[in-house]
Amino acid sequence: MPHTRAFARNQWYVVAYTYEIGRELVGRTVLGEPLVLYRTEEDGAAVALSDRCVHRRFPLSESRLDGDRIVCGYHGFTYDTTGTCVYVPGQKRIPRSARVASYPVVERDLFVWVWIGDPALADPGSVPRAPHMDSPGWTTVSGMEPIDADYGLLVDNLLDLSHETYLHGGYIGTPEVAETPITTEVDEEAGIVRVSRRMADAECPPFYARSTGIEGRVTRWQDIEYHAPCLYLLHSRIAPAGVLPEADGSDPNAFHTEITYAITPSGAGKVYDFWAVSRDFARADDDVSTFMRDLNHTVVMQDVDALTILQRTLASEPTGYQELSINIDAGGLAARRILARLVEEGDKPAEGVR
Repeated sequence: MPHTRAFARNQWYVVAYTYEIGRELVGRTVLGEPLVLYRTEEDGAAVALSDRCVHRRFPLSESRLDGDRIVCGYHGFTYDTTGTCVYVPGQKRIPRSARVASYPVVERDLFVWVWIGDPALADPGSVPRAPHMDSPGWTTVSGMEPIDADYGLLVDNLLDLSHETYLHGGYIGTPEVAETPITTEVDEEAGIVRVSRRMADAECPPFYARSTGIEGRVTRWQDIEYHAPCLYLLHSRIAPAGVLPEADGSDPNAFHTEITYAITPSGAGKVYDFWAVSRDFARADDDVSTFMRDLNHTVVMQDVDALTILQRTLASEPTGYQELSINIDAGGLAARRILARLVEEGDKPAEGVR
């Protein structure tokens, strides 16, 4: 496989939207680790524990809450919010090993982030931001689709938007997307890849024509920021053709859309595709929200189908096949290098540890 398939464990990953976590137990798998998620009664804090009872490995997500404690639905082993077992059936002594792992959790910008690696290294300040997702100046629609494909395939997909012309034609793709050259900037140390495509005179795709009301040709900007390993931001600008930003950088005649993806590996050959579309126009128009949610879901499912097919195809390829890359792949190739480095750095022992 040309891109990395290993996981960088000492990183933040999105495990859910904030609105998904409540007093019902939710099960998710991140980097192959099964997790159970819920909120506490008193302060509503999100909790992430290992989703396997220590006794007979019954999923805790299939169990029940008693206050803020999880009672295993198989034999009644009971765990507090730290993962410590506080009750076992038929005896007063609780074995020292009767505890499940607890994972650091941070909530930012409509996302619930979890840290699967060394908890001592989990810095909440290092969570990448997407403030538009719950900002009062924006309206957001969102969803999530699991994909039976390596997470690297989704990274490749999102960093090369030329596929919009062919896979998403009639929705978000137009000929100009594939025809317009890109510029790529890479900050290796920060783990950020930026890919920009600026179209001065382009066809307006249905996704934007219907939601903005623009008719005719448009100026269309696509500016990507990928924060490895998990967060992808697409800053999209649509304006009537010939309309450029004001000297101070403002866009009074433009429509801005922020497309956000969280790319979270579930396990080998499986990835969660969290997607959100935020807009700064027609913010109170429910019809626009419904249209953008439904159409973007259609686009996401086109990607799901394509990547599932691609995963099966690559799995059948002989070892050592040669991949061809061209200019449009610069962002994806940079992301592969960064992901491989993050995996390598995570596999090294901590300073002073041998």
